Amino acid sequence: MGLLHDFDYEQYPSAEAGHPFKGAEVLRARGYPEPVVTAILSHADYSGVPRQTPLEKALFACDELCGFITAAALIRPTKSILDLEASSVRKRMKDKAFARNVKREDIVKGAEELGVELTDHITFVIKAMQEIADALGLRGSL
Repeated sequence: MGLLHDFDYEQYPSAEAGHPFKGAEVLRARGYPEPVVTAILSHADYSGVPRQTPLEKALFACDELCGFITAAALIRPTKSILDLEASSVRKRMKDKAFARNVKREDIVKGAEELGVELTDHITFVIKAMQEIADALGLRGSL
């Protein structure tokens, strides 16, 4: 789901261009289940599709956060997610110049919609990403 939800983003990088609506059309045409398509549509607030299911809420909660965590890992001296901690991510969230295109309010809102504390959510996502650090290119020099 994490990779699939933005597969159309390069070609349609905004609401005006058609993201995620164009992608939803492609997925429907290829027979993807409607709950998957709905979750993808709901990850964009401007789509008008409310987030109701755990899948929809989880996709939204992880979308901006994964990008932010990646950016936070890559600026570390080690360029690794393996030594990244939630406190470092929280500190970076306060720096509006850092990864300025990441919507911090969406990170906070995502945790709220999941019903989890923000630091716990960040920790959970870091640990999940650490498990696939090699595939993400985030092992760095550790």
